[in-house]
Amino acid sequence: MTTDTTAPVDVDAQTAAAPSGRRTFPTDFLWGSATAAYQIEGAAAEGGRTPSIWDTYSHTPGRTLNGDTGDVADDHYHRWQEDVQHIADLGLGAYRFSISWSRVQPGGTGPLNPEGVAFYSRLVDALLEKGVKPVVTLYHWDLPQELEDAGGWANRDTAYAFAEYARHMARELGDRIDTWTTLNEPWCSAYLGYGSGVHAPGRTEPAAALAAVHHLNLAHGLAVQAIRDELGEDAKTSVTLNLHVIRPDDPTSAADLDAVRKIDALANRAFLGPVLDGEYPADLLADTAHVSDWSFVQDGDLETVRQPLSILGVNYYSTVRVRHFSGEGERSENDGHGASTHSPWIGVDDVEFVQQPGPYTAMGWNIEPAGMTELLVSLARTYPHQPLMVTENGAAFHDEVTVDADGTRRVHDDRRVAYLHDHVDAVGAAIDAGADVRGYFAWSLLDNFEWGYGYDRRFGIIRVDYDTLERTWKDSAHWYRRLATSSVLPGVDETA
Repeated sequence: MTTDTTAPVDVDAQTAAAPSGRRTFPTDFLWGSATAAYQIEGAAAEGGRTPSIWDTYSHTPGRTLNGDTGDVADDHYHRWQEDVQHIADLGLGAYRFSISWSRVQPGGTGPLNPEGVAFYSRLVDALLEKGVKPVVTLYHWDLPQELEDAGGWANRDTAYAFAEYARHMARELGDRIDTWTTLNEPWCSAYLGYGSGVHAPGRTEPAAALAAVHHLNLAHGLAVQAIRDELGEDAKTSVTLNLHVIRPDDPTSAADLDAVRKIDALANRAFLGPVLDGEYPADLLADTAHVSDWSFVQDGDLETVRQPLSILGVNYYSTVRVRHFSGEGERSENDGHGASTHSPWIGVDDVEFVQQPGPYTAMGWNIEPAGMTELLVSLARTYPHQPLMVTENGAAFHDEVTVDADGTRRVHDDRRVAYLHDHVDAVGAAIDAGADVRGYFAWSLLDNFEWGYGYDRRFGIIRVDYDTLERTWKDSAHWYRRLATSSVLPGVDETA
């Protein structure tokens, strides 16, 4: 299939916004926030946990900004009760968190670690006691190091190990989990981890990156089967994709439009195709034939990958703009995914990324809420019977802390409030245009370890002081509480 993300979707002006900007969402719309294990937990060597690829990567000199690691992070492992109370106080209906595979199954195979399992079991029970739905992500980029030593996601056996891990978790946590998300952003795991090397495990092997694409897809399908084997066909399953909204630099240029097609194949259809259509797009295979013959796709794999999904998770932050690269001069690689001499865009040397107009977040990503509407509407048109969920959306800014006369710490993050407001409004516009969007998760609940950027980039609606680990609600948290408790979009000035 072709994801139609090359031009803005026309949304009827009458449905684009409620009167006076007071957009109202369905009463059963799910408001949540999200985190990832390695980014917040800390306790890297406690409770039986063994190293993941991100432990190894972050401890390798030169890999992360300032040499930062997730050894302590937000110390959520010890402060989880406090964090659950923040979730409850925010009025959230759901909390999306990931499980550290290395914490519950050291090494990625063999017996479970009871202490690690107990940590997540307590967390789930505490959320349920507060009336918060637990939404679990089984894999958010932290592969056990032993599995990487055996080949990582380029090795087919990793997919089967993942399925067994998923089976164990389904058996241990059972029907207490509202939704089981298999993978978070497999695009990043495959292309940034094995192509450009700017994410763990830091490999720069194009053929391995394509093998990782397939083995991640296969792992998803096998895991869904394992979860449903344990919990029954009614178990809610999902996968979260960071689908790209791709624009041509010159919409009248056939060469630029073909550049869009190539990036769409790698970024979007390499995952949507097998997961929802049961096939890899022919143009993707042709574009990358000089890198790999895709012989790692075995008979029956695509039937396994294509499993019915309760929810398709969608992560959205910004758009990208591309054009054909003629081969003259220096090619721009400004795709917003970290500087590297190796491209994550396997097999497309004739495409370059174009700097887009601002404003920008602290990540250097352009702010364009309309892209959210376009993406959701495009997915709804292509897969009209597939429910959607925005599983990540948010912005990093350089926040400033002020102290009131009474000693109260404040973070007036007006730009983040505006970002959230405009993107939630864009989700509402997509719903008005017919997209079946069931919920929205703000990224992130807490400031945290932001992968290669260490602790320099802050996405949280709750500030974390990395010296004291004190949590402070930003204005965006107060704003988001108004939204989550009313399902009515507040104005950007309603943060009290």
